[in-house]
Amino acid sequence: MTAITDTIAALATAFGPAGVGIVRVSGPKAREIGESLCGQSLKPRHALHAHLREGSGEVLDDAVLIYFQRPHSYTGEDVLELQAHGNPSLLNAILRECRRLGARDARPGEFTERAFLNDKLDLAQAEAVADLIAAQSETAARAARRSLDGVFSKRCHAVAEQLVHARVYVEAALDFPDEEIDFLAAPEIRNLLERCKTDLAQLRAEAEQGKRLMDGLHVVIVGAPNAGKSSLLNALAGEDRAIVTDIAGTTRDVLRETIQVDGLWLTLADTAGLRETEETVEAEGIRRARGELAKADLVLAVLDDSQDHAEALNEALDAGKARVLWLHNKSDLSGHAISREQHADGVHLWLSAKSGEGMDALRNELAQAAGFGESGTGSFSARARHIEALDLAAAHLAAATGLCNQAQAELAAEELRLAHNAIGSITGHMDADALLGRIFSSFCIGK
Repeated sequence: MTAITDTIAALATAFGPAGVGIVRVSGPKAREIGESLCGQSLKPRHALHAHLREGSGEVLDDAVLIYFQRPHSYTGEDVLELQAHGNPSLLNAILRECRRLGARDARPGEFTERAFLNDKLDLAQAEAVADLIAAQSETAARAARRSLDGVFSKRCHAVAEQLVHARVYVEAALDFPDEEIDFLAAPEIRNLLERCKTDLAQLRAEAEQGKRLMDGLHVVIVGAPNAGKSSLLNALAGEDRAIVTDIAGTTRDVLRETIQVDGLWLTLADTAGLRETEETVEAEGIRRARGELAKADLVLAVLDDSQDHAEALNEALDAGKARVLWLHNKSDLSGHAISREQHADGVHLWLSAKSGEGMDALRNELAQAAGFGESGTGSFSARARHIEALDLAAAHLAAATGLCNQAQAELAAEELRLAHNAIGSITGHMDADALLGRIFSSFCIGK
């Protein structure tokens, strides 16, 4: 446990009128502050209903006080929770008294930061606290809960343990250079590195899935003018968000809407129709549409099923790296049956945004594109920095594998050490001081 000498206090519930408001206090003076406010002794994990009084003896409010004795608390320190009426003025008065009695205002994320410093949570679990609070769907909240329970951390530890074994093996080659055994040529090290590579790739794929669950999927809708892009956006949104007319080029700029589909958050970008034009405003819209493709996780390429523009679209999409889902819209006019076909260039769906036929199949494809089944069961939350760390670990592991093949033990050992550190940066099982300020500054006050 880290020795922390000061005591912090903050409002732990949302600011504003409410039935109940909670003030949280953590640090060595937490119990003393609580007993001074209520004039009674506090027992660990016992709820006490009492009047809270100012230093003058004036009653502030009646409240429920709960004292958690270290290390059996969220932060690992003595913690006091004051559950009072949720009047902002009363809560501010209680905080004022806490400051008078020796506490200071907590920084954003400082309670969870102390939990990390006192080994109550690792870094990935600490971030999951913020993810759980910010989750915008039940599926995302469940994933964050699994990360908070340590699911992601355990997976990272398992990969880290494999890297430790690999490091030990390579170090043996350095420690016994005169032995007849060629440690680096042995199948054991090759198999170990290959297993580590496979497990790391699987963990990276699941972390990417967790990130998409938290951040949502960035979906770009492209197509020729009048193919039905705006109608598709409206159908997915469940209301008229975009203007729909028979006039080609109605959409001039990128129109963004955030919607939820089966527990998955989607940022939909409806773009200008892709075509050659001399009209200045429309041309700028097309330029922005092409730029939007570079940021897409998924592209919905909308075709008027009565007019095949696939070749023109393929040319426009060649520059992008995102997966493309081909949507043959207006099937109610073309007479083509609602269906799904797998082609060489990807999945093709026949649907009608106007009638709604085939839209359920599209929603299922969107969920599958994000890497989820119907509920995302077993997933965990992750962040961009976790993906970056896993990519860095994979790069160092690949370098180490190549160096082992070249019998460069010293260089391979260094690459494995760097891969190990990259994994350790996810959970904080390394020198993480440089990360703390950036991570915890995004938390709300009181957490």
